[in-house]
Amino acid sequence: MYYTYIIELKNKAKYIGFSSDLKNRIKDHIIGSVSQTKNFRPIKLIFYAAFENKLRALKFEQYLKTPSGFAFRNKRLI
Repeated sequence: MYYTYIIELKNKAKYIGFSSDLKNRIKDHIIGSVSQTKNFRPIKLIFYAAFENKLRALKFEQYLKTPSGFAFRNKRLI
């Protein structure tokens, strides 16, 4: 399985990511192993979607980072 996820950072910003091992990836964010989020802990997982296909998970992550994906995220996911 592959996952696209959204976490909320301490400053209320949202971080969108992708992983094949969601549990360990979130753990990495929590302990500060991810350079993009280590200064914004604590974090909170607010959404994830599971995909059987890696390409679909990556494309969904890319979509969520676009202006229309941003609107979709705010209206439908969180």
